[in-house]
Amino acid sequence: MSDSFDVLWLNASPVLKRFDKPLLEYLSGYMRIAQWEYQQTKDEASSIDQAVELLYKFLEWHDRPMHLAGHGMGGAIALSFARRFPQKVRSLTLLAVAAQPANNWQAHYYFQRQLFSISRELVLASSVRSLFGNQPPHTTKKLVAALDKDLEQSPTSHSLFKLVYLPKGGVSMPMMICGSKTDPVVNSTVLHDWLNWLKPEDKLWECPEGYHFFHYFYPQQVGEQILSFWKRHNLHLVEASALSFSSSTN
Repeated sequence: MSDSFDVLWLNASPVLKRFDKPLLEYLSGYMRIAQWEYQQTKDEASSIDQAVELLYKFLEWHDRPMHLAGHGMGGAIALSFARRFPQKVRSLTLLAVAAQPANNWQAHYYFQRQLFSISRELVLASSVRSLFGNQPPHTTKKLVAALDKDLEQSPTSHSLFKLVYLPKGGVSMPMMICGSKTDPVVNSTVLHDWLNWLKPEDKLWECPEGYHFFHYFYPQQVGEQILSFWKRHNLHLVEASALSFSSSTN
């Protein structure tokens, strides 16, 4: 296992992982990258703690620190893991993760449901426009269904009754924060809150466009920035294929 991969990409949304694919395909042309997926069961309490524990079991016997990366909730899990087990992490790359890690698209969804007396379907349709931009009706319908399922599967503790918060702050290892100037969830103001915790070796970069899933719309532009960051921190780039791993409580 020690030589099988250098970077581990974390995903906590089976239904939205398709939007990671273009970036991972680009990155896998330059490095040994693996995907670790967390799948929450229906009867499991919504919490990222279980995902962090399973990730530790997966990396427990890995003989060197790992470069971790992830988008959204996957990035929040990577951040929580890096704070709890810093000796296992060589660098951290977070995409669309706010300095308040719980400030994700689900939090925006539930906030709108609390604020306005409109249906779940209308809020989800509005969320599609915010996260992906204007889409054709048939695409919007598919994306609404995907977001609806993500609300059930993602390990978030948000609900109609309460919005939760996670600890803010930095990490001890080098960290890269990526966002988009057109992301209404992790917008520029929210993203720049990270500047309060960044170290000299850290990097904050914004994609000019792309909404919340900017890495899907601009995989090469995002990938080039990430590769530059990893190269600065002694990740040797090689041609390799992506690997995939999955964890759940089953």
